[in-house]
Amino acid sequence: MPLEQSQDYSHILLNNAALLDVRAPVEFQQGAFPNSTNCPLLNDDERHQVGLCYKTHGQQQAIELGHQLVSGAIKQQRIDNWLQQLQHQPNNYLYCYRGGLRSAISQQWLHTAGVDIVRVKGGYKAMRHFLSQQLQQADSRFDYILVGGLTGCRKTTLVAELAQGIDLEAAAYHRGSSFGAHATAQNSQIDFEHILAIDLLRAAKASYPSIVLEDEGRFIGSVDIPKNIFAKMRTSPLVVIERDLQERVLQLLKEYVINMLAEYQAVCGDEERAFVLFSQYLLASLQRICKRLGQRRWQQLDGFMRAALQAHQGGDLAPHEAWLKLLLTEYYDPMYRSQLDKRKDTIVFRGDLLSCKQYIQQHTNINKD
Repeated sequence: MPLEQSQDYSHILLNNAALLDVRAPVEFQQGAFPNSTNCPLLNDDERHQVGLCYKTHGQQQAIELGHQLVSGAIKQQRIDNWLQQLQHQPNNYLYCYRGGLRSAISQQWLHTAGVDIVRVKGGYKAMRHFLSQQLQQADSRFDYILVGGLTGCRKTTLVAELAQGIDLEAAAYHRGSSFGAHATAQNSQIDFEHILAIDLLRAAKASYPSIVLEDEGRFIGSVDIPKNIFAKMRTSPLVVIERDLQERVLQLLKEYVINMLAEYQAVCGDEERAFVLFSQYLLASLQRICKRLGQRRWQQLDGFMRAALQAHQGGDLAPHEAWLKLLLTEYYDPMYRSQLDKRKDTIVFRGDLLSCKQYIQQHTNINKD
């Protein structure tokens, strides 16, 4: 009796199913799905050897070589790795690149070991194609409402509070600004596209006629928003949050200083080392915009920042406000106001966060669950 397969990609992805990825590590690193764990059937070197054999001698000899390379203790170790993973997450689906031999062999070995797991029909390639279709249809499937405003206006907060909000920065794992990186690496382009596509799929499943996105540039860190989606964003209605300068300074103090230091502490586990890395993050972020700031303003900001870091080590966070305020008034605000002026015809509402939220809800008739 054939072992079970599924090509209900929507069900798999929307239910956050755990995924057992048996591709080689190099393939997994190039892109994977959320909730997937790499437990390869063939490691990178074994995959390379089998690939060369396939090109030279054909499929059958490549299969035989694969079985020779992964046999005995090595085979048992691979099976044990899968069993251990399934013990932690029993409702897994299994896939390889095309849903072919590697996943079929893995599924059969697990079945022989007494564990049945559903195989994703078509594998990674088919499911990625399915997600790519969600991206391609996103400009025709939904109307867009954009949330804009000067840096520190809590745009991301508003998007997260709305049921139809899609957080592009969360998908990118980057806050989209010069200081937007996190303590760990941001998502790859492929991973960003997968997360965004699943968010769009979820919105389609909920039958939302419109989605809410934060007003972003084409690039969020090192990833870029799909062209069709970004093109529609440029012409969509824009709701602009307005907020007092000091409130925005305090917002950046929380995001750039308090939260970022906490991230480095969580990653390092050593407070002294974490503070060194945190300081390097701030100084390097400022260095990246040196040319755009100009030498005089950069030197002023750099001096304020270094003094603030020194005071911070003594427990005083207040000096950070000097460089944060200057960063807003001399860099972020003029840049965003210039961009906003070019799109003033798309602005449909201005107000504080609460009034912007109410406006969007009234014009979409959708509230947070």
